[in-house]
Amino acid sequence: MKAGPLRLVALTFGTEGDSRPMVALCRGLRDAGHDVVLLCEQAGQAYAAECGVPFVALAGDMAQALQSASAGFLRSGGEVTHTAKALAEIARANTTAWMRATLEHAARADAIIAAGLAIYVGLSCAEHLRIRAIGAGLQPVMPTRAFASPFLPPWRLPGWANVLSHRLVLGLMWRAFRGAVNDGRREVTKQKPRRAEFDGYPIVCGISPVLVPQPRDWPGRFVIAGHWWLPHADAWTPPPALTAFLKAGDAPVYIGFGSMVGFDRERLRALVLDALDGRRALLFAGWSGFGAGDLPSTVLQIGPTPHDWLLPQTGLVVHHGGAGTTHAAARAGVPSVVAPFAGDQPFWADRLTRLGIAPPSIPHQALTAQRLRESLALAGDARVLARARSVGEAMSREHGVANAVAHVESWVGPHT
Repeated sequence: MKAGPLRLVALTFGTEGDSRPMVALCRGLRDAGHDVVLLCEQAGQAYAAECGVPFVALAGDMAQALQSASAGFLRSGGEVTHTAKALAEIARANTTAWMRATLEHAARADAIIAAGLAIYVGLSCAEHLRIRAIGAGLQPVMPTRAFASPFLPPWRLPGWANVLSHRLVLGLMWRAFRGAVNDGRREVTKQKPRRAEFDGYPIVCGISPVLVPQPRDWPGRFVIAGHWWLPHADAWTPPPALTAFLKAGDAPVYIGFGSMVGFDRERLRALVLDALDGRRALLFAGWSGFGAGDLPSTVLQIGPTPHDWLLPQTGLVVHHGGAGTTHAAARAGVPSVVAPFAGDQPFWADRLTRLGIAPPSIPHQALTAQRLRESLALAGDARVLARARSVGEAMSREHGVANAVAHVESWVGPHT
């Protein structure tokens, strides 16, 4: 390891579920004495400022891009080919700008930590600068016999087929992104175009081993470190209406679909209110504005609220199955009901079901008031509640950020 503080550039682009864990990792690196700057989608800036992490906004607007791509994306159910094309289109428009920004800030860095849609940009820039590249994973996409690719339905396959599924998805993603990456390499770094995928670099995953145990067949350079999160700032205070609502009765149901956009909000809102049957609930607006309109006195719409503060005060969580919300709900020790939309969400839903802390998921397109009502009842079973508490206690003992920092330190050698 390089003696003394490291100079690091962290790079990601995606939704809040992508940016917040990277902010947590950067905060941990700074607390360990290292100099780190985060290059990220603009929506992550407020949280980075709250956590004291130097931040540079990358070109592009993820919410707008998702809104534009949502119709076909949701119709496909997140089918992997459409997913790859939709994500690659978001990156295509910004790859050159991301490369320029990365090179500007990484010129004297010891390593680049890259994740999300910007992973290939980070790898290309590290290759050009001849410095260490480290992948930061929020999905376990590296080939293993233990489970299929998280971007495919959670099939039960033989080990060899699981390995093949990962390789096929990784190859598909590379082919979808390769053109934009090679355009940037030609224009910005003057590198030769790449035909083959990047390989050989270490990857540290901000994933709880309770949800995804470390696969036995992974090489040592692939690590499940534990989830990356930070406690909410002491200065944060809840809105008076939320405080009053929480004190007014039993622990409510939390219902939120995060960064999902493009779905029929009115339909989903109506069936949710029907399924609640008068139960107390919080509706998180998210990127879609879900829950807007007249609501009964037993239901309150809320804006962004720290999950580590709010979710332990709820009875259960209804969500889309994003990696961040999945981890937050499980860590809070409460059951989940999951209505996946696309991408890796069915994978995380399946993980919760396997742990016994969520009933089988219902794709959001197939959700009805009756099916949601039945799932709420299943999630409220005493055995599920007890199991959720046990899982939450286990996750609370993890040290994901500290583990990741230790691995980054061990992987970064002297600057050359």
